This record gives sequence, C-alpha cells and structure tokens, in this order.
Amino acid sequence: MVSHQAKVVLVSAIASGQGKTTTTAALARKLVRAGQRVRVFKTGPDFIDPMLLERACSHAVLSLDLWMVGHAASQALLAQAAMEADVILIEGVMGLYDGQPSSADLARAFGVPVLAVLDASAMAQTVGALALGLRDYGPVHLAGVIANRIASAGHAQMVAEAMRDIPLIGTLSRQEQTLPERHLGLVLPDEVSQLDTILDQLAEQLQLDMQAFAALPLTTFSIPETVIENSTPLAGKTIAIARDAAFAFIYPANLLCLQQAGASLVFFSPLADQAVPDSADAVYLPGGYPELHAERLSQASTWKTSILAHHAAGKPVYAECGGMMALTETVCDQQGLSWPMAGLLPGTVTMQKRLTALGPQYLSTSDGELRGHTFHFSSFNTSLTAATHAVKQRDAQQGEAVYQVGNLRASYFHAYFPSHPAAMARLLLGEAL
Repeated sequence: MVSHQAKVVLVSAIASGQGKTTTTAALARKLVRAGQRVRVFKTGPDFIDPMLLERACSHAVLSLDLWMVGHAASQALLAQAAMEADVILIEGVMGLYDGQPSSADLARAFGVPVLAVLDASAMAQTVGALALGLRDYGPVHLAGVIANRIASAGHAQMVAEAMRDIPLIGTLSRQEQTLPERHLGLVLPDEVSQLDTILDQLAEQLQLDMQAFAALPLTTFSIPETVIENSTPLAGKTIAIARDAAFAFIYPANLLCLQQAGASLVFFSPLADQAVPDSADAVYLPGGYPELHAERLSQASTWKTSILAHHAAGKPVYAECGGMMALTETVCDQQGLSWPMAGLLPGTVTMQKRLTALGPQYLSTSDGELRGHTFHFSSFNTSLTAATHAVKQRDAQQGEAVYQVGNLRASYFHAYFPSHPAAMARLLLGEAL
C-alpha cells in the first residue's frame, strides 16, 4: 500500500460565525502566494463555501465526511491530495464537536491536528479558556489557534499570553470588507465584485507565525484497498444539467460520479432562457437560488416550454431543492411576490424567514442508501402525495418527501451521488428505487 505525506490541519471553531471560512480562505491564499501547493476540503454537506475556497486555492474543493462521503472514500481523497500538495486545509462544519459525526471525529479518524479559529473581538484572555476547553473536551490534538477580529498588537499579546501551552499561530485583524452573506450562507463568489482582491487583502491581514506553522507535523495517508466499481449504468446516456446563478448547488463529486457511470454531460441555463438540449436523455435540476431570480425564471418561456416537452415525452427529470422549486406552479419570494414557474408540480413554494429543515438524510433503495442532506428556507404546499420519503440520519425518522409525477422525481433532499452510484442512476433514469 502506497503512502503519502502532507502538512494537514482541520480548521474549526466553537461555533458557526467565528470566521472559519474567511480564515481558511485567507490561510489558503497566503500559503499559495508563498509558493506552497495547497488543497482545501470542506467538512460535511456544503455548496457555497467550497466555491469560495476554490477561488482562494485555485483547485476544486471536495467534501469530506465520515457518514455522507464515508471513511474509505474520505481517506482516498486525502491520500490523493497528499500526492499533489504540500499543505491540506480542511474547513470544519459548525462547532468542533457539533454533529454526529463531528469535525472532531473526522480529525481523530485520520490523525489530523486541529487549528481553532476563535473570535476575539469581545474578549482577550478568555480566548485561552475556550482553546483549552476545545482541546480537552474530546480531546483532540489542538495544534494552535488563529485569533480572528484582533483590534491591535496589544490585544494579540494578551491573547497569546493566555494560551498557556497552546501556540497562537496567527491573528487576523478586524475586516473592513467582509464576505457578504444571505439566507443559505455566503453570497456566491461570482456575485462578489473584486473577490480576488478581497482574498489577497485577507491574506495580507493574516499575521501567520510561519515558524510555528512549519513546525506542524506531517500526516500520512494511504489509499485504502477497496473494491473498484466498474459498472457504467449511465453508458450512452446524455444528462442535461441546469447550471447558472439560480442552479449552482452541485457537488463537483456528483459530476465526476455521473461521468464515471458512463454519462455524457451537457449544461444549460434556465436563467438565460435556454432550452433543455435536444440530446438529453434525462435532466438534472440541482439546488440553488431560484427565489432570487424568480421574476426572470417566470418569464423564461423557452426554458419552461422545453422542460414541459421533455417531461411530456416521458423522459426522466430529477430535481432537488431549488430545482424542485422551479418546477412548481408558483414561487412566493421573500418580498411576498408570487411568480409562475414551470407548473409540473402542483402547489406553491413560499419562502420563510427561518430555516425550515437542516441535516443529513438518506434515501433507502433496493441497492442501498443514497446519502445526502437537506437545507432550505422554504416550504412546499402541494396536493401531491409523497411517493417515498428520505430518512433522517440522526434518529431514523421520516425526512423529506420525494414527489413523483410521471418520470419526474423531485425533493428538497440533496443527494451525494458517490455514496451509491447505482442508486443515483436509478434516480436519474426514473427507475424504481
């Protein structure tokens, strides 16, 4: 078994909102500018943070997760990255110990040290107490701390003195220009003007103890000996995938999985009123932000006519979350305005002020579990009866409804295709699950 080594750290925090993504992006860009080969991963299900982190390091950012991705597949991804990189950064999810499995579980599973990002804007010495608690609760190998939103050199010194035997590896000053957010997370990178300039500024503001960072240990990874699945259930099939600002939530691993299953991929933009390509054997409508573009989508007559014709011809459609929303009769946006959509699914989607669903779920199929997650701020009021339901990973209770109309399947559930390629193929081809 061939092994590979790299300097690896998992960037985590006590909670969301501490600045993990900003700090990870700043660290990645700083190391790249210093001539290091950097790869970045994101823990757990996420679409937007990986897009930003990809801009910071100039390489695709894939997911790591002991449940959704799996231990063996995560290990293989890390081993592959170690072949190509000097430094691997893994951005955690929520707080270090949140979730089952948590970021801490991932760090321990692969012997990866943790770098804690702590917001010091409203404290000084107490940062030390938080760091000690993060280290000892699990415990984890806490390699050091990056203190975020530091006000001055004196502030940084007080934090450093309170850390005891935990190194203060870096500080990031309070940012005048931050990365904007909206209801599902950060704003999409292509919507942020001068994003590369902001990333360069963050890299410059990050005061990194290069000697302490260089002293972090190397981690060794071996590619696991697993059975390689050579089946190509989508051989000869062309999958048309919606991809634009309204339909941007696509795991890079999902696209690779489709190709490895034998599919040819073509992309089109409903937002630009492009028709479903005539060559399409099936359509995949991923999630995104259709509610932000509801007026344009409501006027996209070419797109709507083409998806209706595709469905009428009995060809499969698979739509998840935002993709499902675009196929309903009506979307009611954040301002309370209603917009007509494609109308393949009877009912109305209404945006809510609060998160309505969050967490890992799976579809139980005859081939096994197709894993994924749900995360949305809307509700769907429909006369349809669910054909089946996803299952919540945490307690095995009923999860998101999966609706079926002819050869159309739609759900708020986001599937991670590599978790079960055979089940994914059944879903996309409209076959019985």
